[in-house]
Amino acid sequence: MDPKTRNVVALATIIALVAVSWWLFWPLNTKVTQGLDIKGGVQVILTAKPIGNNTLDESAMSRTEAILTERVNGLGVSEASVQRQGNDSMLVQLPGIKNSEDALAALGSTGRLDFVDLRSIATSENLAYGVKVPVASYDASSVVVAGSSVKSAGASIDAQNQPAVSVEFDKTGTDAWGAYTTANVGQYVVILLDNVVQSVAQIREPIIDGSTQISGSFDAAEAKRLSAVLQAGALPVELEPSSTQIVGPTLGGESLRQGLLAGLIGLGLVIVFMIVYYRGLGILSLLSLGTYLSLLFGVVALLSRMGAFALTLPGIAGLVLTVGLAADSSILIFERFKEEVRMGKTYRTAAKSGTRHAIGTSLDADLVTFVSAIVLFIVAIGPVKGFALTLMLGIACDLTVAILFTRTAVILLAENVIPKAPWLFGLKGGDINA
Repeated sequence: MDPKTRNVVALATIIALVAVSWWLFWPLNTKVTQGLDIKGGVQVILTAKPIGNNTLDESAMSRTEAILTERVNGLGVSEASVQRQGNDSMLVQLPGIKNSEDALAALGSTGRLDFVDLRSIATSENLAYGVKVPVASYDASSVVVAGSSVKSAGASIDAQNQPAVSVEFDKTGTDAWGAYTTANVGQYVVILLDNVVQSVAQIREPIIDGSTQISGSFDAAEAKRLSAVLQAGALPVELEPSSTQIVGPTLGGESLRQGLLAGLIGLGLVIVFMIVYYRGLGILSLLSLGTYLSLLFGVVALLSRMGAFALTLPGIAGLVLTVGLAADSSILIFERFKEEVRMGKTYRTAAKSGTRHAIGTSLDADLVTFVSAIVLFIVAIGPVKGFALTLMLGIACDLTVAILFTRTAVILLAENVIPKAPWLFGLKGGDINA
């Protein structure tokens, strides 16, 4: 492919990428997911404690993290996150959650589910929804089906059009439930979650297909929470909230506005400096920054759509920092180009060799920052990961724009425009013939 065709292909590629990016991220407020510190919600640190004689080892913590993640997903919270913090704690962030008590109930519940024959529970209390049954009031032999036999669970509606939870058992649970319901038609079974009554149901007919329904006095939100707990299974540890923070959307919105204002002011100052100092090349740097921001927001919106990104205040700080990196790449290209012109090279030759060397220098510098961002992403927790991620994305987009757009534009300008008016670009010397 000859150089002219290669330049045309590069420009066509970057134009197509910008068009796709705008389609992905516009409008920003709906296409880019907002994190806890902007959208508001609940952040809680849960500390794990061993149950009985069990040990708090790596296996138990990994299982706990997996169960919490599944419960959070079952709650339907967008961009929620569960992260290990130290050896015995979990950091859980739930953007958009307003009722912290319900969220903590779903997360901290051990999740032990028992289907118990009413006649085997030794208590004088009137068993109804929400009643706490003493641990010693029934033994393991009274459990008809345990929560470990739950194959799947989901919120549903019962025959009275009330919220309920549909449960499907595995082979072991299906056999036990079928045998029990066949032999005990007309009797009552109590469904307990962490020894709290969820439902007291009468067995009207044998149930041999491995499915049943839990209905009680709970509402739709409670049914959703209960199904999330049952679906994920029982926790191998006890979890106690050691720190709970509720972030209001008003505070987050104000912080977002201040962060964006700071970013716009910084961007404006950079643009003014580039235009005043580099003149025509400064206009080119403005186009490069616009292209860079378009690609970066496009990638961010794509990751948001995939559920892999949420914009946080540290993330905004990363975006502002990468604007400086993008401007620095343009400065390297322009300065190396001008330097080679001063060395006596023609505009065309200086543009080709100068931009190539400048991008090599920029690549070396960006690589060091990129590795640092990777390490920060691996070892950091919470919103700091957002800063590291936006920094990595910014570096990748910066190099893409520098190679496909800024370098190509300088080469094309050096062939036709700059030789006719070098003063407009702050250049002296050079020769159109080469």
